[in-house]
Amino acid sequence: MAAEKVLETVDHYKSEIERLTKELTETTHEKIQAAEYGLVVLEEKLTLKQQYDELEAEYDALKQELEQLREVRLSMC
Repeated sequence: MAAEKVLETVDHYKSEIERLTKELTETTHEKIQAAEYGLVVLEEKLTLKQQYDELEAEYDALKQELEQLREVRLSMC
């Protein structure tokens, strides 16, 4: 009977180790996926920031050009 209890305990611990190993693997995989997603989001944010800066610079240039055209028009009148 003592041998049976030891075997049951050993089997229980083996099952628990397998369960915990599987859970650790799944959790690790989820963390890696979350980190990869975070990197994608950061890259997209950087791209959008660069596009915003470019558009802002273009807007400023066009605004300045419009002001110059207004000045030329006023000087012609």
